[in-house]
Amino acid sequence: MQDALDAAQCPACGEQRPGAGWPLPGAPLLKRLGPTAVLGLMATFLPPLGSIALFTAMATTNIGPWLKSHGFAGVAAYVAAFALAAGCALLPTYAQSALGGYAFGLAIGAPAALLGFAGGAIIGYELAARASGDRVMKLLDEKPKWRAVRDALIGTRVGGGPVEITPGFWRTLGMVALLRVPPNSPFALTNVVMASVKVPRVPFILGTIIGMAPRSTLAVAIGAGLKEFSKDDLSKAAPGWVVGVGLGVAVLVVVIVGHLANKAIHKAANGASDAPA
Repeated sequence: MQDALDAAQCPACGEQRPGAGWPLPGAPLLKRLGPTAVLGLMATFLPPLGSIALFTAMATTNIGPWLKSHGFAGVAAYVAAFALAAGCALLPTYAQSALGGYAFGLAIGAPAALLGFAGGAIIGYELAARASGDRVMKLLDEKPKWRAVRDALIGTRVGGGPVEITPGFWRTLGMVALLRVPPNSPFALTNVVMASVKVPRVPFILGTIIGMAPRSTLAVAIGAGLKEFSKDDLSKAAPGWVVGVGLGVAVLVVVIVGHLANKAIHKAANGASDAPA
């Protein structure tokens, strides 16, 4: 029995390999990413689960009326809870934005939701930055083409030094805003990725606010028109064109980012071929 375990067979080629067995695909990469991979998985799967808890709580409590009845304190509590839940990937941002519209209306709910997004981006960034350390950047340094794509998309400055208003600053700001615009862009997962590749903090926060403003305002407006805050009511209240426009915007963003990435890869490949042996 032990001999059979020690001589594991590759399922793809049938080759016998000594040891405890063939690792799962991508296992070495996940091991090198360490806490960053854990945060990425949490950012992917926790928000949908959190939405179930949110709508269940709304069905049994009066969260919306309670927030509205407490005036400024209710708004402050909403912003703080939004930032914490979004930054820790506990709740989907769409539902939280709609809750702001349901509780406060468009005029107050929209800026409150954007403040929540800003706070959530800061919390998510700092958590991911500390968990990741230099792991992802070391991986990129081993892959010149990957590093070239990173530098082409978000600039070359790495670290938290003084803010410099340069062409690289505006490029980073624009790229962050662009990636935030699609309605289906995952907020928490994007925080993890951008922090891991050392996107400078200031353009990251400003780009997040700018890019999230359209979809956040739309969600708040939808929430403001609800009589009851439930998952079914929220789904029915969304205009029919939202899905189509959202997919179109997402495709456009993918095309733009892909074009810039291909240019960076081509440039890096040419640079490598032109380098002396």
